[in-house]
Amino acid sequence: MSTQWAWLSGSGYWVGRTVLERGIAVIYAIAFVASARQFRALIGGQGMLPVPSYVRRRPFRLAPSIFHLHYSDRFFASVCWLGAVLAAALVVGAGELVPLWAVMATWLLLWVLYLSIVNVGQIWYGFGWESILLECGLLAVFLGNGHVGPPVLIMWLSRWLLFRIEFGAGLIKLRGDSCWRDLTCLYYHHETQPMPGPLSWFFHHLPRPLHRVEAAGNHVAQLVVPFGLFAPQPIAGVAAGIIIVTQLWLVASGNFAWLNWITIVLAAGALDQSCFSGMTSELVPLDLPQSPVWFTALGMVFAAAVVMLSYWPVRNLASRSQRMNISFNPIHLVNSYGAFGTVGRSRRELVIEGTSDAELTERTSWREYQFKGKPVAVKRLPRQWAPYHLRLDWMMWFAALSPRFMLPWRDALVQRLLRNDRDTLRLLGHNPFPDSPPHFVRILLYDYRFTTWAEWRRDRAWWHRSLVGVYLPPVSASGLPAPPRTR
Repeated sequence: MSTQWAWLSGSGYWVGRTVLERGIAVIYAIAFVASARQFRALIGGQGMLPVPSYVRRRPFRLAPSIFHLHYSDRFFASVCWLGAVLAAALVVGAGELVPLWAVMATWLLLWVLYLSIVNVGQIWYGFGWESILLECGLLAVFLGNGHVGPPVLIMWLSRWLLFRIEFGAGLIKLRGDSCWRDLTCLYYHHETQPMPGPLSWFFHHLPRPLHRVEAAGNHVAQLVVPFGLFAPQPIAGVAAGIIIVTQLWLVASGNFAWLNWITIVLAAGALDQSCFSGMTSELVPLDLPQSPVWFTALGMVFAAAVVMLSYWPVRNLASRSQRMNISFNPIHLVNSYGAFGTVGRSRRELVIEGTSDAELTERTSWREYQFKGKPVAVKRLPRQWAPYHLRLDWMMWFAALSPRFMLPWRDALVQRLLRNDRDTLRLLGHNPFPDSPPHFVRILLYDYRFTTWAEWRRDRAWWHRSLVGVYLPPVSASGLPAPPRTR
């Protein structure tokens, strides 16, 4: 590489680049495995929202995906497992053993495969962290490997992505719910968040003054600290460290798939070599490898494209009608992010029940389906699932907020339960009808709240619930509501 390009390689971020690459690969592996294990019931050929039907309605230019060319459940599974294997290989360092062009091609293939999944995933893949992963994945294409020094422009673009994640989330809170402005949102959030974790009950019962400190700290961490990412070291490293600590607090208090972990990975990429002194000197080469001109030029072209596309998220950030988690292009590059602009004051949960009784009477025995992550049984402590993503559990939380979230797939879910569909039951934590399917299924709506300390000591229950009403009346396998009982 000629000397005029040397300033574009940063030896001080050798370890940061390695952490960034390996971290993105870990998240990719988790995402592909989660897709492989859940897609058949959700978007498979016979799923609730089948991919073949979707691609017939949605042209390639609006949702580019290899599944426009061909779809079968076997092919989709092959794509998922191929992605998982390639990502796992990058995690263990395979990218350091191949030429630069080969590792770039591998990262690009991973991005194409996951973009193809997200663009046909419909509402099941409508989460902000999908776009974050895709944006990170495309950045990784230009990070290189041990054959070149860390490309400074791409490392700075990773900070720009981290800034948009954090600052966007901070702005949407400040502009949204008044409880963020009076510092009371954390009175409710740990209890009403989509999927509480095993420590959420304890976080909820922290003293209220500490909840106000949490909210104020969130504003500082998301509205002030991100600007430090663009300052010289050690200020940028301190800002990244603060972000990492606050994200670990969120990891401990809830389940947000890989949102927090990929944010941590991006923040780690902003740490320079001094942050790893004494631990990683053997990982850093004495002579910085020179980058080929073609590699540097591609990185500059990519950086220029990101700068131009940044007009849209910057405009969104400056708008009083700021939108959360929006992609401005079908390849999910340079997006806007944000979360919890509104915090619920109470928690609603949908509980699905079935019965093997052929006729419904006042004595009918109903049994509950248990989910892996979302609350149903009041004595079951919430589990830790993040960074794994339980897509059905998350959508059930949205469905409890409004029926419109469930209407496209509600009937399909119920009918699959009425025939004990194996793929659907794999998404659940417990099937109360292991021997034969139920005759009827219904959905009830409950109010849930965390128990108090006194209630927990008395009942050993983590939740208290009260029935709100019937969300979906009993439905039979024929798809018809249960007939009224005659006396």
